[in-house]
Amino acid sequence: MYGKTMSAAAILTTLVMVSPANAEKIAMKLNLSGASEVPPNDSKATGTADVNYDTASKMLTWKVTYSGLTGPATMAHFHGPAEPGKNAGIMIPFKDVASGAQGSATLTDTQATDLMAGKMYINVHTAAHPGGEIRAQVVK
Repeated sequence: MYGKTMSAAAILTTLVMVSPANAEKIAMKLNLSGASEVPPNDSKATGTADVNYDTASKMLTWKVTYSGLTGPATMAHFHGPAEPGKNAGIMIPFKDVASGAQGSATLTDTQATDLMAGKMYINVHTAAHPGGEIRAQVVK
């Protein structure tokens, strides 16, 4: 009987740990600027990003808008893992970036950990600023 009680308790504990009641939906509003680039630049461009993350499904969604770029956006994406003030490789590319970008992706466990630790950033690139014209760190 003791073994059955312990097994049932272990199963119940596992169910509680992964239950949807523990899931969290996180909404983040970010401001992109040249001053946030590494190294900073003097771009007058600005942008905003609405980023949402569902911890249960690991679904990340985003809508990024920008204006005042030195030319058309050539690329935009999430980079990571990188703390503020650091650079990193492309993690999640955006599609159709000419006038903003929106999309979604299911994160891997590693990407989810980086996101929750504030180690991802959004970067918008142009021909004049191939390393990135405007940027924002993704933080809760």
